[in-house]
Amino acid sequence: MIRQVRGKVVSIGPTSAIVEVAGLGIKVHMSSPQSLSEGREACLATHLAVKQDGMDLYGFPDALDRDFFELILSVSGVGPKTAQSVLRRAPREALEGAISARDLTYLTKVVGIGKKIAEKMLVELADKVGPRAHESQDGEVFDTLVALGYTEREARKALQNIPDSAVGKDVRLKAALSSGQ
Repeated sequence: MIRQVRGKVVSIGPTSAIVEVAGLGIKVHMSSPQSLSEGREACLATHLAVKQDGMDLYGFPDALDRDFFELILSVSGVGPKTAQSVLRRAPREALEGAISARDLTYLTKVVGIGKKIAEKMLVELADKVGPRAHESQDGEVFDTLVALGYTEREARKALQNIPDSAVGKDVRLKAALSSGQ
């Protein structure tokens, strides 16, 4: 799996960019390739989609956007082109908020997906984004803190000090570790 591409941007199209990596021109599908500059180096978090008729590489400015794209892909009936289209129409943070708030109107009107897919997204992703998404990650963070020598009380206190904006197990662990200092 190709998880990152770093290289010189050769050209930019409406929905993709060509990035030169070790002499190869790699086409990377993006929701906003206009954020890149031709002739400059770019580092993109990527997702490789393998299908019957070939492979497509999707690029994102950071790993959080890529991870959210992959979360959208986990919804039954949603493919990479639909997931990319969703991210093209709204920022990840707004989408996460709409999904955790179960805002069907936002997803159908602003994002422009059909009601059936929007309902599937709400049902399948509501517990995976937003405040409740941290619960499963925080169990692992708690265990890691205890393994590192924190008492259970210290670990619970460190978890309480993690900001809600910290998303992802590694980011939450780092925030917990820095809050104890």
